[in-house]
Amino acid sequence: MARAVSGDASWRGIAFCGLGVVAGVPIDRILEKSVNLFSPVTLGDLDLPNRVVMAPLTRSRSGRDGVPGDIVVDYYRQRASMGLITSEGIYPSFAGQAFVRQPGLVTDEHIAGWRRVTDAVHADGGRIIAQVMHSGRVTHSDKTGGRTVVAPSAIAIDGETRTYEGKEPYPVPRALEAAELPSIIEDFVQASRNALVAGFDGVELHGANGYLLHEFLAPSSNQRSDEYGGSAQNRARFVIETVKAVADAIGSEKTWLRISPEHNVQGALETDPIVTEATYSALVAGIAPLGLAGLSILHKNPSGDLIQKLRTGFGGPVLLNTGFETITTLDDAMAVAAWADAVVVGRPALANPDLVRRWEQGLPLNEPDFATFYTEGPVGYTDYPFWAN
Repeated sequence: MARAVSGDASWRGIAFCGLGVVAGVPIDRILEKSVNLFSPVTLGDLDLPNRVVMAPLTRSRSGRDGVPGDIVVDYYRQRASMGLITSEGIYPSFAGQAFVRQPGLVTDEHIAGWRRVTDAVHADGGRIIAQVMHSGRVTHSDKTGGRTVVAPSAIAIDGETRTYEGKEPYPVPRALEAAELPSIIEDFVQASRNALVAGFDGVELHGANGYLLHEFLAPSSNQRSDEYGGSAQNRARFVIETVKAVADAIGSEKTWLRISPEHNVQGALETDPIVTEATYSALVAGIAPLGLAGLSILHKNPSGDLIQKLRTGFGGPVLLNTGFETITTLDDAMAVAAWADAVVVGRPALANPDLVRRWEQGLPLNEPDFATFYTEGPVGYTDYPFWAN
């Protein structure tokens, strides 16, 4: 199994403003470890030039057919200097589409569109993996071409979702039969194979933020009484089986998993610490022997007991992301690097295509334009400027 390469201990003169804690990490712990965020690291079969990883960011720029076009090529190419780019969530089946204008990995046209993206990133010296994401119940039949919305249990999310015709209440999903689950796993496997054909350097399976894999993990969305529900081991079973099937198909060194324990979004609630720890411990125990390229964890407290137990249990490269509700600063990223092989960064990478240079050289940052996150066209997408000098 690949391990992180030792990095330069330099902190590039970054000060921590007299704070005792940054991103949940005590300053004395940060200074004790002193891993340089800008040093190289090996994850799976990828050699990264730095430890700044672009988070998967929904941008809704791929049209109703889900085919990435010129503007998507430009967007990812601009960010090739990141240590690693994780693509936005890509649906593995039409039934798994979550968002309007979300890209897919189903058709030959999807694959060809993504091949243009990956070729552009590679031509500029970058590395990019595909996040494969099934929406589960976080969708509407208007977005899935009239296909039935499915989930572990027939429990709707409280709230509304944006469709092509406007906002609509989330529907009550149909509970998946156990006999259907192998075909869902095969959708993940085929999409992962398609990702490699499209030139991606690997695949991250989206087991976070309330989508299908996470729905199996969370007690609020999984109230099954069969072998895929009830106990912590049973709730983890479908995710473990999916990860193993993908790793067997494309290689464990190209397979990643993203999780978000205790994130409590989109109705996937994990509010009992004992139950949550048992569930994710079972998950980590199930995937640890596979030798995955990395486990990406979204959590606001990377130094807490839960994340430390998961890091130890996984035993392989861990990537940490703390900035879902707040924007990750350089100080935050440096702090998180004390606990992780790489740091996953979202909105700063969205607004700054040359984020690594700006952080490393202490340059000012562009501010993200929240109003354009999910619109169409180049504004707020490919028009963020690079540093001029």
